[in-house]
Amino acid sequence: QVQLVESGGGSVQTGGSLRLSCAASGLTYSTKCMGWFRQAPGKEREEREGVATIYTRDGRTYYADSVKGRFTISQDNAKNTLYLQMNSLKPEDTAAYYCAASADWRLCSRIYTDSYFWGQGTQVTVSS
Repeated sequence: QVQLVESGGGSVQTGGSLRLSCAASGLTYSTKCMGWFRQAPGKEREEREGVATIYTRDGRTYYADSVKGRFTISQDNAKNTLYLQMNSLKPEDTAAYYCAASADWRLCSRIYTDSYFWGQGTQVTVSS
């Protein structure tokens, strides 16, 4: 059974930093994409934005333009953990952040679909 557990969210001021973690279990070798999506206040689940993803086989990363240069996704295979380092946070980064995993290449392309494995989410709030 696949389980993804996020942690590390919180409240920060503009310009601050946070590091999100996603502890994964039950994944198989077929899982080739993992990533972070966010759901802004008032948005529906289907409107989740893929902010950063990683091709787990070789570590290639993919970012939304809105977070390039500020966010860094990484993986620690020994700990089965995915990270998202978020720097220079802005109020528009406020959202619930979700970890996702799949064998579906669309995840690496930051495309949302409900068929991925999803965590329960962690809230990030950035105040001005």
